[in-house]
Amino acid sequence: MPEYDINDPTDLDIMRGQFDIISHDEWEEYVELAEERNLGYKNINILKTGARKAGISKYLSPKVILWILNLIEKLDEEEDDDEYEE
Repeated sequence: MPEYDINDPTDLDIMRGQFDIISHDEWEEYVELAEERNLGYKNINILKTGARKAGISKYLSPKVILWILNLIEKLDEEEDDDEYEE
């Protein structure tokens, strides 16, 4: 995942766009995957918050959006690694 500067308006627009493009079904999958992998209480709760705010990133702070996108990237990478191992 590219490094984003939460103080840069362009980076913030990109982050919000990436967040808003995630569907409700994808959010459910991410939350389930995080629970399966025991990512921790705070990480699972922030993903659930993201799921509730799906498509409306304007109600989340830049720090929260970055945190959520980093978690999603981590889950995607782990999922890809699991597929290669099988």
